[in-house]
Amino acid sequence: MPSDYVYHSNFWFEEPEESNPFAAKASYCHGYDVYGQVIARASWFEYLLLMFKGDRPQPAEAALLEKLAMVLANQGPKEASIRAAMNGGVAGTNHSSALMSSLAVGSGLYGGSQELEICIRLWGECGQDIERWKARLQAPQEDERADIWPVIEHPPGFDPNGDGTPTTLLQSLDLLVQFAPEKGALYWLQNHRNTLEAFFGYPISISAVAAAAFVDLGLDQDQGSMLYLMLRLPGAAVHSLEQRKMGWKKFPFYSSAIELEDDPGPYKKRDAEDNQ
Repeated sequence: MPSDYVYHSNFWFEEPEESNPFAAKASYCHGYDVYGQVIARASWFEYLLLMFKGDRPQPAEAALLEKLAMVLANQGPKEASIRAAMNGGVAGTNHSSALMSSLAVGSGLYGGSQELEICIRLWGECGQDIERWKARLQAPQEDERADIWPVIEHPPGFDPNGDGTPTTLLQSLDLLVQFAPEKGALYWLQNHRNTLEAFFGYPISISAVAAAAFVDLGLDQDQGSMLYLMLRLPGAAVHSLEQRKMGWKKFPFYSSAIELEDDPGPYKKRDAEDNQ
């Protein structure tokens, strides 16, 4: 086969079937036989970490990722990406469109994967220096890429509309710390949360907790962003399916909050001769 038609991968290798070069006889992920070893012996989260990091994960790493996945699995209908999927479900769109809506909304700067990327990048810059964090969180972006992302309008990792840290988020942080490395990012966040919240006047958000967990797992901002998007899809899927069955009559429509910039006025039925 000409070299121009060969796909290149540093982590995945396939041995083709003799009768069909497009079918795999064996598949290897970072050298491990996927169907002969990994699937039979590893957990889902061990396999995920193997694919993303390239090394066989430690049991504690897989346990931390599993608990993080459960925390992220369904943030509830108040979360913007979940609500986007619900809108698709109640409209009767196909399932892929509902999930793509969730991914689109969940990729942004308000609780989305782009905010998470900034948080992980700042961990590389600030480490566990709280004064450095205070300074950098006030000016977090160096490359604005304004054609793609606008300037973030709040300290990343904080909820600008929150009055206090939700109980469920505190429970999640306390739980994840139990599976995280001692003196790691989650441990530091737990111990300095009150100081940071008092300084900025906002409570931390789920993106701050998830970013710290990904840092403790040794994942970079791109790997963390991908997993953050993936791990929130179960809730989006189930809420979309539920709203599809319930129908639009039980779905809230916020008409009182909609204002037309160029209101044409009350609708008037036109006479037949006006249409000629």
